[in-house]
Amino acid sequence: MRRRRAVAAAGAVSAGLLLLSACDEPTPMSTVTVGSDSVSSEATCGGEDKALDNAEIQKCLQDDDVKSITVNADDTVRFGVDPDVADQRWTILMNGQQLTDDTDNTYRTVPGSVFFNAQYGAQGDSTLVTIKAGDGKTGSEKATGLWSFKLKKDS
Repeated sequence: MRRRRAVAAAGAVSAGLLLLSACDEPTPMSTVTVGSDSVSSEATCGGEDKALDNAEIQKCLQDDDVKSITVNADDTVRFGVDPDVADQRWTILMNGQQLTDDTDNTYRTVPGSVFFNAQYGAQGDSTLVTIKAGDGKTGSEKATGLWSFKLKKDS
């Protein structure tokens, strides 16, 4: 009887470990905060430390099924990334164009007025903002992850 229980217990533990090993590890999170409102998301594309090819990047930048947040021109928009993303260096893209220099900090701020200014490529009442993680460990310019958010103009 004891032997059956021991075998059953070992089998249950093995099955549990097998199930856990089959789960995908979540990608790092990025967050956009305006005032007391925040939106967070796992990577829209990539996020697993593997370089994305240009076709994947372009397809991902076309995706408009992303989380959104309302921004007033007088607001400060705060961007936060997981330390794993910061280690790779990251930058902010606005409508696919680089807006900021890359950094290895986990936090960055940008004035809200920038996101609706035609001088910076803004069009209409919403702007697609993407956090792009690069592979700073190897010095390459390849993106390893993209986190996109839609900033909606507060009217």
